[in-house]
Amino acid sequence: MNEHATAALAPDRRGMDALKIATFGISGMHCASCSVRNERVLSKLKGVHSASVNLATHSARVEFDESVLSERAIHQAVVEGGYGVLTQESAQDHKERARRELQSARRKAFLALSFAFPVVVLAMFNIDLPWAFRGQNASVWIEAALSSVVILGFGREFHIGMVRQARNLAANMDTLISLGTLAALLYSLWAMLAGEHHLYFETGAVIAALILLGRYFEASSRGRASEAIEKLMELGAKTAHISRDGKEEDIPIEDVKVGDVLLVKPGEKVPVDGKVVKGASSVDESMLTGESMPVGKASGDDVFGATINLSGAFQMRTTKVGADTTLAQIVKMVAEAQVNKAPIQKLADQVSGVFVPVVLAIAAVTAAGWYFFTGDIYQSFIPAVAVLVIACPCSLGLATPTAIMVGTGLGAKRGILIKNGEALERGKKIDVVVFDKTGTLTEGKPKVTDIACNEKIDADELLRLAASLEKLSEHPLAQAIVREAEKKNLPLSEVHDFANQAGKGVQGRIGDKAISVGSVRLALESGISLGPQAGAVEKYKSGAKTVIAVTRNRELAGIIAVADTLKEDAKAAIDLLRAQGIETVVITGDNQRTAEAIAKQIGIDKVFAEVLPQEKAEKVRALQQGGQRVAFVGDGINDAPALVQADLGIAIGTGTDIAIEAGNIVLVKGNPLKVVEALNLSRLTFKTIRQNMFWAFFYNVAAIPLAAFGLLNPMVAAGAMAISSVSVVGNSLRIRRQKLL
Repeated sequence: MNEHATAALAPDRRGMDALKIATFGISGMHCASCSVRNERVLSKLKGVHSASVNLATHSARVEFDESVLSERAIHQAVVEGGYGVLTQESAQDHKERARRELQSARRKAFLALSFAFPVVVLAMFNIDLPWAFRGQNASVWIEAALSSVVILGFGREFHIGMVRQARNLAANMDTLISLGTLAALLYSLWAMLAGEHHLYFETGAVIAALILLGRYFEASSRGRASEAIEKLMELGAKTAHISRDGKEEDIPIEDVKVGDVLLVKPGEKVPVDGKVVKGASSVDESMLTGESMPVGKASGDDVFGATINLSGAFQMRTTKVGADTTLAQIVKMVAEAQVNKAPIQKLADQVSGVFVPVVLAIAAVTAAGWYFFTGDIYQSFIPAVAVLVIACPCSLGLATPTAIMVGTGLGAKRGILIKNGEALERGKKIDVVVFDKTGTLTEGKPKVTDIACNEKIDADELLRLAASLEKLSEHPLAQAIVREAEKKNLPLSEVHDFANQAGKGVQGRIGDKAISVGSVRLALESGISLGPQAGAVEKYKSGAKTVIAVTRNRELAGIIAVADTLKEDAKAAIDLLRAQGIETVVITGDNQRTAEAIAKQIGIDKVFAEVLPQEKAEKVRALQQGGQRVAFVGDGINDAPALVQADLGIAIGTGTDIAIEAGNIVLVKGNPLKVVEALNLSRLTFKTIRQNMFWAFFYNVAAIPLAAFGLLNPMVAAGAMAISSVSVVGNSLRIRRQKLL
């Protein structure tokens, strides 16, 4: 996409062209404070313009000055902070790594549970075995051995994480879990060797096992939340049929080059983006547009990689391959949207950044307080451990990114590409939607809408005569007449003595008849009366249509009305927006009469007509200065400044690269109803984020005092902590089942 042009049109992005974007995975993150720490480390690097680290996707997006900082140095900073770096990988590698991680999490969780279960049984039922050692029953030694395996073996990732954080004078969720479980284990080992009977082996073992189980459930849920990208990555074709020297052969999709001629057979996926050069077919583009109706394709039409050829075979010439294809751009856009953060996440990050140190302090105060009032080390120990375990801020860190992941995934499936979390947040409350007329509300190309003829000729004959002449003209209105004739399969005649009168029309002879096709003014200047068609001319003009007069042997044969017709769902979209209390505006360079006619047809509230391209952004700014939050919908180069100026820029994907680059949301297909869907999706996603945030905050605020006052057993706290994370992800997954219209 033309980033330099976009930068020129968007002043707030000036100087950004020199920046490079690095996106990579980070391993070893388990809570919100992990992502906050990595983000702070990356943001402090000299040359970094912005850094965003997403817990839900375990990934980072860093915008940096390549002349100051290298990508390798960025990775090194993450590694020095105690985490791992996962560079870009193929779809298969990504899937295989995710599968291995999930298998490992499941194995550790269920092995830990199987070892912890006997510890619980032995401890809870005070089972004594028939032999003893050093003053303790054998059952106690078995408890010690099994719980040590669970806490030190299966739970070693907690302790490794704590040590890494401690080296950097930091703390995270691993710190809380490690301190809690090690405290239970080490105290119990000391008490056992000292001959004491207040032991907490089962507490430490069950806490570690339940948290490992929670991480498995969380990883499984997170995988479902991010499956949108995985499914998109799998959509592409793996091979292509290429025609070389008259022979057909199959080659890997990676070997296809721009300019290659490929054969696409019925039932196959289109390999890459290109243009049909031979043949015709119907193509299922639902993966791209979200619309189920097949699209007819003939010579000259664009086809897109990963769409499905339904009927006839055709040949196509490749225009885009690899990372340049539409599918690759969609995957990139969705992936970046899931890494970027919504502004609301900053609140969660700020809380998480100080949360763990505060919890450590609360745990210490809890232990000291209980010991001060009771003088009993046993009674002071358990509440402190419960505080450490219950406070892990997992659900807080997952509240926003999981909802954004699912929301952007659903959007991609519906042909709505959301560039970042900020776009979702902005879209939650829009007061005014401003539509650019041409190509957004209208089809963007003229079409024959009406034919009125005299009694000596029928409509098809009038259209055939007009199209025969207009076929020799390059004018857009002429092409509309020719398309209509071709649609009706009308045979065109040979034209003699053809002449083009610039700005007025064309003339010529068909057989022994003199035919002219042009403006009404041309007919009147030639002394030809409109007769009974005068009323129809005025009617069509008042409906914002261009009227073309067709004469035969200096007599008006009839008139043809041509207009840039409204898109099929334009009125339905405006009606739905009005029902939601959103004001609608149409903005156009057309004259006032044409603009008002369009607005009247679909019920738009306000019209900005005869607006110069550079004035569109000013109109948006004027609405904003009136206190309204504005969404702008457009598709042209001249729409880019207005898309950037608006609170929410919605670009039509069938438009120009510059408009698409400037928009916050891109609609793959130019259906106006997608605007309504996009706004509904924004509201739904943000509502889910607020629900997640509320329960995450409520959970921690309510649970920590309960733990501190001894009302919450550490084992129950561990289970509740795991459940809270899974419930947040589960609530986010509900977005996928919602209807957007």
